[in-house]
Amino acid sequence: MNGNATIRHSGTALLAVTGLDAPVIVPSTWFDEQLAASLKRLRLPRGLLQRVAGVHERRWWDADTAFDDAAISAGAKALAESGVEAADVGLLINTSVTRAHLEPSVASKVHDGLGLPSSAMNFDLTNACLGFVNGLTLAASLIDSGQIRYAVIVDGEDARPTQEATLARLGGPDSTKQDFMDAFATLTLGSGAAAAVLGPAADHPGGHRILGGITRAATQHHDLCVGDFRGMRTDPVGLLAGGLELVGEAWLEAKAEWDWTDMDRYVMHQVSTVHSEKIVEALGLDPARVPLTFPKFGNVGPAALPLTLASEVDSLAAGDRVLCMGVGSGLNTAMIEIAW
Repeated sequence: MNGNATIRHSGTALLAVTGLDAPVIVPSTWFDEQLAASLKRLRLPRGLLQRVAGVHERRWWDADTAFDDAAISAGAKALAESGVEAADVGLLINTSVTRAHLEPSVASKVHDGLGLPSSAMNFDLTNACLGFVNGLTLAASLIDSGQIRYAVIVDGEDARPTQEATLARLGGPDSTKQDFMDAFATLTLGSGAAAAVLGPAADHPGGHRILGGITRAATQHHDLCVGDFRGMRTDPVGLLAGGLELVGEAWLEAKAEWDWTDMDRYVMHQVSTVHSEKIVEALGLDPARVPLTFPKFGNVGPAALPLTLASEVDSLAAGDRVLCMGVGSGLNTAMIEIAW
């Protein structure tokens, strides 16, 4: 067997998962208006974000809201819904890609904002769009081992600064068609925040058991999507091909231990229409069981998957099986099953 770990969890439950929507709605048509002169000069059509990616709008935070403050709010909401006291939390993991500086960690501000005790470990875990799923796995492993009782995982993303810089660059007189292709994925991003609380299943019989899953890597593709504070360069064709191959291989390898052919919900990381349709087709999934949030919220990075899961909570019933799955730049993929 090639790749990384196949993991099973024995005693951890998801107690709450919450999403926080950014308030400013930014339609893709507004992006077209900002880039009108360049699109005309380069003979590029309007509406590519809607037709190709299926992203009709995304959200931005208002000028008074910082992404880490949004992560704090999402974490506080998740704690309140779980009934877990801040004093009982033993671990905080921030999985945000967004950051305003290299140090200290974003987790340190969130730890303070949530009023967690000094005994609670806190750190950032970043792995592109897979960070939140990796955080679930790590926290569940520590709970299973008895090292901690409760964990909070948060994510806050702010696409606005990167997109504003990208719009300014693409709107310049020297931008090229290749510049548009390289930056296309940047314009599909969105802002938002999410959080989850995990705890011992034995003490929370009404919780949702985290059963485990599989992770696999194809890091020969590490150069297909590279981002920094100024923007993001992507090879969309290469990313799609490499991601589909990696997901397909992981799915086949998982069959030896997991039967995921008839899940009640497949909660995927949200990228685009093409990405979602290709994965559904390749794995033979029922598209009616694959909720989509990217048309209105864009790709919210690591927050996209928990935001989508949070939107499905009211429609899930005890006994339902949920598979969370995604691909992150690098390339890495992860799939984790939750028994609702």
